[in-house]
Amino acid sequence: MAGGILGLACVYAGLRAGRRRRTIDDTPTSKTHGVFIGDVELKGRAESAEPLTSYLAGKECVWYSWSIDEHWRRIVHETYTDEKGNVRTRTRVESGTITVASGGEQQPFHLRDDTGAVLVRPAGADVEAATVLSVTCGVGHPMYFGKGPGGAVPNSTFQRTFHESAIAVSQSLYVMGRARERSDRVAAEIAEDKRAQLYLISVRDESAISRGYAWGYWLWVLFGLALLLGGWAVYEHDQGWPDTQRWQWYLAWSAVYLGLLAGGWVWMVHNSIVGLRQRVRQGWANLEVQLKRRHDLLTQLVAVVQGLAAHEQEVQETLAALRAQAAIEARSASAEGLAGIAPRLVALREHYPRLVAQEGFLELQHELSSTEQRIALARSYYNDIATAYNTRLLVLPDRWAAALSGLRSEPLLVASDFERAAVEVLS
Repeated sequence: MAGGILGLACVYAGLRAGRRRRTIDDTPTSKTHGVFIGDVELKGRAESAEPLTSYLAGKECVWYSWSIDEHWRRIVHETYTDEKGNVRTRTRVESGTITVASGGEQQPFHLRDDTGAVLVRPAGADVEAATVLSVTCGVGHPMYFGKGPGGAVPNSTFQRTFHESAIAVSQSLYVMGRARERSDRVAAEIAEDKRAQLYLISVRDESAISRGYAWGYWLWVLFGLALLLGGWAVYEHDQGWPDTQRWQWYLAWSAVYLGLLAGGWVWMVHNSIVGLRQRVRQGWANLEVQLKRRHDLLTQLVAVVQGLAAHEQEVQETLAALRAQAAIEARSASAEGLAGIAPRLVALREHYPRLVAQEGFLELQHELSSTEQRIALARSYYNDIATAYNTRLLVLPDRWAAALSGLRSEPLLVASDFERAAVEVLS
């Protein structure tokens, strides 16, 4: 019974690893400038204006964890009764390690790529950091008491292992998580979300992470089968069943296990494809948001710039008239006449503040470029996630699970689909 329960637990763990692998493989990599609300995959370098300093290695980083393990060894004398009933004594050696100190620290940091940066909050994430220090030493080493505690554990060999892992500044990272809107400004951030399938920050690349989950899937599945058959072997041995009956039960339990595994696989594939379809729809919604932003924002900005241009033209005409009057009055050498211009210049400055039409045009140009870039990123993300979804519907064996659920492909965006009402900009 225990073997069967543990086998089923291993099946669940294997399917969980498999689904995480599919999530990583199916999610296209986004640019930091194009991060939208929802599940995202990012690649970039860690940045921090005020980085942390790791405890053991003294390395500038945004996340670190350290531990100090002390080795111990002892000799144990024990008595036992042999097969003949004689009481005997034997000696054995036990050894091991015990953690005598540990700690760590983390801070929000920015992940930067070639388009910009996005804030990442590592709290609650599965962090795979790089090893920055691993030293085993004795009492003569300066780290032994310099970084470790002053006392010793019972039966200590006076050997300690110092280990520290960290995410260093400028470290290349892979981030899979859920984006949300920041509370302090209009921008996105990556943070822990209970609804997210995976929140991972890793120094490994995407292919290595995917392979790790693939190995985890098969190891859990095979380990579960071994537990199930091993538990049954112990049970039937106690019952003293003949070999023929024994192998029949082995085959029966193996068939049940594989049947449950197949059902679990269909469940995993169905849920992953449905989740992928939802991200396709989310990608389309994000694109619509960017198109709406372009229409609303740029229409108002163009109107403002047009007003500034008209205002500047009026002020320039006024200034030209004043210059002409000043030239006439200068030729007449009339001091009173020149003094009469000053109040008009003061009134002009009070009623017409600093001319900003030029800055307005520059802002319009910047917003045009930024908005079109956002739309291009949103369109690219949608096509990437839709392609991944459509591919899942075609490849075997995923195609069979998709057919059972009646899932259909999603269209890709082409130029004619992408056109919307254009915003007329100043010519």
